[in-house]
Amino acid sequence: MKKKFIAGILTAALAVGALTGCGGSGESAAETTAPAQEETTAEAETEAEAEPEAEAETAEAETEETAEVESKGTITVAASPTPHAEILEQAKPILAEQGWDLEVTEFEDYVQPNMVVESGEFDANYFQHIPYLDSFNEEQGTHLVNAGGIHYEPFGIYPGTKSDLSTLESGDVIAVPNDTTNEARALLLLQDNGILTLKDGVGLEATVRDIVDNPYEVEIQELEAAQVPRVKDEVAFAVMNGNYAMEAGFSVSKDAVAYEQSDSEAAQTYVNVIAVKEGNENNEGIKALVDVLKSDEIKDYINSTYDGGVIPFE
Repeated sequence: MKKKFIAGILTAALAVGALTGCGGSGESAAETTAPAQEETTAEAETEAEAEPEAEAETAEAETEETAEVESKGTITVAASPTPHAEILEQAKPILAEQGWDLEVTEFEDYVQPNMVVESGEFDANYFQHIPYLDSFNEEQGTHLVNAGGIHYEPFGIYPGTKSDLSTLESGDVIAVPNDTTNEARALLLLQDNGILTLKDGVGLEATVRDIVDNPYEVEIQELEAAQVPRVKDEVAFAVMNGNYAMEAGFSVSKDAVAYEQSDSEAAQTYVNVIAVKEGNENNEGIKALVDVLKSDEIKDYINSTYDGGVIPFE
């Protein structure tokens, strides 16, 4: 009995020791886990605190970026659709980077673009060359000036019902623009190609009344410039401004039977300009517009787009 009693005590003691050992392991694991949890919580709190700071830095950077392109104002320009409005569209994003909003309105005629600039409704226009501008001022009493030359467009003789100038016959009709300077330009081009002869010295003031020799006995039909392309299927040939020729689907280099050479008096004289009302030529927005239109980016666009029909003015 005594041995059994002792064995029982030993067994109980071992059981208590086993339980004590398990309890010790549990406390040790809890002690090990607690600091890790505290570290994780601390990291999360640090990150949470850092997030507002990062957002603040991002907002500050965005504010600085916005400040860099703060709006300087709007530039309103009246323009012929092709190529003038197209070129201006290319200038828009460049001007926007400088803080200028460029608004372009297209006009189909050669009168209203000047009148809306004279009235102050628009800041500038882009559609005309200097001789036309000077003539318009004289005839209309306007006060428009050249703020910068951008490009010139070679005048061309384009096929109508015929495609070879040597096939001209008596009674054939050739359509030309009827405004003062463009008519002279068309007649000079016809003279350069042996179709007619003008009085000596009339130059850029020539009209049909100055024709002194007409060996082919052709009829010169004078029309408003925008109307010339519309009669191309009714006349033997049509002498057109570069922009109207392009609108009609013609390419100077591919379709014109003859056109002004770059070294001709006319080509050098008829540079297309940004025109403004006198006194506004040095306005900040106008100077920015001219600078962009004379930039390498715009020159590259012109040279790669118009197949020789539009040439940047140096």
